[in-house]
Amino acid sequence: MAVAEQGLLDIRRGEGQWVVVATGVWDISTLPSLDDAVRKIAPDRGDKVRIDMSGIDKLDSAGAWVLFRLRQRLQDEGYDADVEGLRPEHAGLFANISSAKDVPELQKAKFRPVLHMLEHVGRRTFQMASEARDLLSFFGEICFAVAYVLTHPRRIKLVPVINQMEQVGLNALPIVGLLAFLIGVVLAFQGADQLARFGAEIYTVNLLGVSFLREIGILITSIIIAGRSGSAFTAQIGTMKVNEEIDAMSALGLSPIQLLVLPRLLALILVLPLLGFYADIMGLIGGAIMSMFVLDISVARFIEQLNGALSMWTFWIGIIKAPFFAFVIAMIGCFNGLKVAGSAESVGMMTTKAVVQAIFLVIVLDAVFSILFSYLKI
Repeated sequence: MAVAEQGLLDIRRGEGQWVVVATGVWDISTLPSLDDAVRKIAPDRGDKVRIDMSGIDKLDSAGAWVLFRLRQRLQDEGYDADVEGLRPEHAGLFANISSAKDVPELQKAKFRPVLHMLEHVGRRTFQMASEARDLLSFFGEICFAVAYVLTHPRRIKLVPVINQMEQVGLNALPIVGLLAFLIGVVLAFQGADQLARFGAEIYTVNLLGVSFLREIGILITSIIIAGRSGSAFTAQIGTMKVNEEIDAMSALGLSPIQLLVLPRLLALILVLPLLGFYADIMGLIGGAIMSMFVLDISVARFIEQLNGALSMWTFWIGIIKAPFFAFVIAMIGCFNGLKVAGSAESVGMMTTKAVVQAIFLVIVLDAVFSILFSYLKI
């Protein structure tokens, strides 16, 4: 015998037959223990089995299914099993459950790799188009917020801007400087190794200076900041979204764009050109040290050769790119932070997404600038 909160299952042995008596409430709330008892019913071979349901006070589809499954199992094993004592109010439900046994099995759909690939590409394309639309809408909101604070200068809070400048600029100096220095060392070493085949080792200085000031310095700096500060923007704003602080701001009539996005955006636009200049200097220092040891080029000779290889535009091309890269990184980071769905898992997913998107768009924007400057012959 197995007892649930409001259900009973009693098994009685009669002359040449077994009687399974179900009483009480048989619904989804009482089935966990009753189902185990039903599964263990194993009459002697050759006996008849009668399932008496006259004592059931309440029956739902889950309870009817368990008793129907018992009858079906016994019949499949060769017993003479049947149900008796069904109340009128339960008969229709049990009949519906019994008719469900004739439902044909669903056939597994044939896997078609080409259609699967097309469906996946289509879904991803639609998602990318939807995200591009949302990002464009967010860009419009930023433009309106900038226009508003320009017409209302008192709305600009300098303390958050300075705090963000410290976090994204000053605190990033060690990692930016170290990586730029090492890349300068590697670039000088590889350039010298290749140019030595033509007896043109001195042009390693030209290669290092032009490539670092025009492209590598600001690009490496932007990628580092995208991974360091862009992800921090997403995590910070996303955590506020999870804690419902963004909703509280909106309920108080405060604009999250003005309070959270604009300070980060302005801070990054101000400090990224400075970080790019700092990375250029550190990269040239690394290249100069490597040239001194590998090519025996003195610091004075290095500076002289560098001065002849560079023009003013070589320096300014990298600096001009910096504010645009900063805007993209900050916008992507804040955009994904505001898209957090409300769970810690979502914060992690959107942070990863922000870094990937920011680096991708920075590289695309750099390619656009390269084509533009080439067309302008700068």
